[in-house]
Amino acid sequence: MKKIAFIGVGRMGKPMVRNLLKLGFEVHIYSRSIMKVYDVIANGAKYHNSVNDCVKNCDVAITMLGIPKDLEEVYFATGGLLDSAPVGSYVIDMTTSSPSLAKMIYDEGKRRGLHVLDAPVTGGENAAKKATLSIMAGGDEEDYKACLPLFRAMGTNINYMGEAGMGQHTKLANQIMIAGTISGVCEAMTYARSKGIDMPRFLRAASTGGASSRQLDTAGPKILDRDFTPGFAIKHFIKDMLLAIDEANKDALNLDVLVTVLSHYKKLEEDGFNENGIQTLIKYYGG
Repeated sequence: MKKIAFIGVGRMGKPMVRNLLKLGFEVHIYSRSIMKVYDVIANGAKYHNSVNDCVKNCDVAITMLGIPKDLEEVYFATGGLLDSAPVGSYVIDMTTSSPSLAKMIYDEGKRRGLHVLDAPVTGGENAAKKATLSIMAGGDEEDYKACLPLFRAMGTNINYMGEAGMGQHTKLANQIMIAGTISGVCEAMTYARSKGIDMPRFLRAASTGGASSRQLDTAGPKILDRDFTPGFAIKHFIKDMLLAIDEANKDALNLDVLVTVLSHYKKLEEDGFNENGIQTLIKYYGG
């Protein structure tokens, strides 16, 4: 399992490709624009100008794309990934996507003699660069075990979550927690500032107590510095929240906090902040 096809070489995909290359994997890539991937080609990745050509001779195909529609096009188009992957090869989707779509890809891949996993990640661009991503895998457990060397090249907290689609369900639950937490951070900072509290001291005071969190540690300093560059962009977070709400509605779950946070981010989207990092939520509160 040394020849890897990687489709979706963007903000997250690039560092993931580099980490695979560092550990000696032969990585073949496809991107709609070669100009956007010259840097990883220089790192040793082999470029192909079609999904078919990229995948057809590889042991594993990994996708890291933007939205479910992109996945449908890559996987199910004539001459696409499922048509092109060799029988017996492994197919791993690491995009945050729909659990039902993950199950569709698994079922169709299984029918074609492929080993299919959904393995979305969390941790953001910084964790992708450091190879410390959290990876949540769904599919057949023996396939998960076979792919552990690949996952360990990209992440450190790697977990098998169950049958096909369970990786995606786990990631959506993760995003629900982030929504509530980042909202709490922004509301707390808004309150503290309004009462005249020294803000760096506030972050230090809260950093190790019951309110401590990864979002406080990462978003808090960026908010103070007015740094709204994306580690995780609002447009992607909105997509994830919509997926989670769609899945919750299937079971008539009331996720009121998630719905409220989504409405706040939709307002930021309307105001033109779609490409900003999720810490830009502070602007909703006038910060």
